[in-house]
Amino acid sequence: MKVLVLNSGSSSIKYQLFTMPEEQVICSGLIERIGSAKGVVHYESADNAISETIKIENHKVGLEKVVSLLLDEKVGVIFSTDEIEIVGHRVVHGGSSFTKTTVVTEEVKSKIQDLFSLAPQHNPANLEGIKVAEAIFTKAKQVAVFDTAFHQSIPEKAYTYAIPKKFLNKHKIRLYGFHGTSHKYVSEKAIDYLGKKESKIITVHLGNGCSISAIENGKSIDHSLGFGPVTGLVMGTRSGDIDHTLIFYLVNTLGYEVNEVNTLLQKESGMFGLTGYSDLRDIEAEAAKGNKDCLLALDINTYRIKKYIGSYIAAMNGVDAIVFTAGIGENSSLIREKVCTDLDFFGIEIDKQKNNIRAKELTEVHTENSKVKLLVIPTNEELEIAKQSYQL
Repeated sequence: MKVLVLNSGSSSIKYQLFTMPEEQVICSGLIERIGSAKGVVHYESADNAISETIKIENHKVGLEKVVSLLLDEKVGVIFSTDEIEIVGHRVVHGGSSFTKTTVVTEEVKSKIQDLFSLAPQHNPANLEGIKVAEAIFTKAKQVAVFDTAFHQSIPEKAYTYAIPKKFLNKHKIRLYGFHGTSHKYVSEKAIDYLGKKESKIITVHLGNGCSISAIENGKSIDHSLGFGPVTGLVMGTRSGDIDHTLIFYLVNTLGYEVNEVNTLLQKESGMFGLTGYSDLRDIEAEAAKGNKDCLLALDINTYRIKKYIGSYIAAMNGVDAIVFTAGIGENSSLIREKVCTDLDFFGIEIDKQKNNIRAKELTEVHTENSKVKLLVIPTNEELEIAKQSYQL
């Protein structure tokens, strides 16, 4: 059975075509820097590898490019869209409506749209991917895999906000958590590596969107993203944690409209707000040249991660392994080094030489004396989505 997985992020689309249940990859690729005149298209199969820079206005254009490559006479891997039997979609916010993988129906699409306001950079792109796929792969089952599902195990003391209880009971306002597919995949890899059932793991997912999870015995028990995907760590364009008094000050004193504040915190803040760049590769390059804004932004970013690591060690009363994953977590040796430096009180020691890598597989980056394992594990959300879609 051929299963196409579409992972539409806030500024990228990852895709893989699998044969299931063998988990064999037929082709894979990435559309990145969506919304830029210098969007990048990557496509790879057994016989071909293509990278090109083109203008990618939005997710619809990006998805259409993916399909054209799959069907291309020279480099394509299918003759007809009817060969695709399942299209598995990553959907960021499932709210209280979705706690498990679900076949897409009109009702499901409507509920995903209802949650746009909670994940405005993601759910619209996710739904767009579903609609485009429905129009193109007319014989395939469309399946939604929700980022929030893995975090359903978070206990009430961690997911409940200290606001009047009616907002939880009536309106389901609580911490939901995100990037669950990634945290689930890499934590399972880490558990296998540790070779013990009882484990305490912190998974650090760093991309354009960032999150960190405390995972005890394979279950998520706390997470940095909350009701929507804006809190916690400093992200590409999202602020992460702020004093919410700031919102009222912007509206009541500085005259901002509520929608303007939402845009500011979602699309104009984070690393972009601090530096003018949203891509960490650009920020690291500028920092190497001595750019003070970029140097400070890297310090702010990694300091925030350190604080969460400390709090999750406290929450679990220990930690066996810290896992770095996703685009930045896997590729930025600088970020990993800055995060793990000066954590020796916890027995955390990074080996700078081992750390100087871009990991293609599970890689240790800790010293021999480190009491905590430091691991770089490439995430494979697409495989996890394919497995869950096929099992359903």
